[in-house]
Amino acid sequence: MSNESIDKLARMLAEELPQGLKSMRDELEQNFRAVLKSGLDKLDLVTREEFEVQEAILRRAREQLERLDARLKEMESATAKSAARKSKPARKAAGKSKPAKKAAGKKRK
Repeated sequence: MSNESIDKLARMLAEELPQGLKSMRDELEQNFRAVLKSGLDKLDLVTREEFEVQEAILRRAREQLERLDARLKEMESATAKSAARKSKPARKAAGKSKPAKKAAGKKRK
C-alpha cells in the first residue's frame, strides 16, 4: 500500500471523528497514519509490481511445462510404436534358405 493511500485512509478516519474530537484531528490523523503503516509492515505484503513479476515468471514456467509435456508424450508414443514393430515376429520367405557351407571335405595343406 502506497504512502498516498495510507495518508488518504488516515485522513478519512480523522474526518469521521465525532465533533468533540475535531480539535485533536491533526494529532489523531498522525496516529492513524503511524498505526496503519506499522500494521501493514507486519503483514509482510509484496508490492503490485513484485506480484506481477512473479505472475509472469509462473506463466512462462507453465507454458514451458506444457511444451515439455507435449514433447514427452510424442517421444513416448514414438517409442511405443517402435517397440511394437520390433516385437512382431519376422516372416521368412518360403523356399529361400542360405546355402550350406562345404567346409567338411576340404583339408589343409
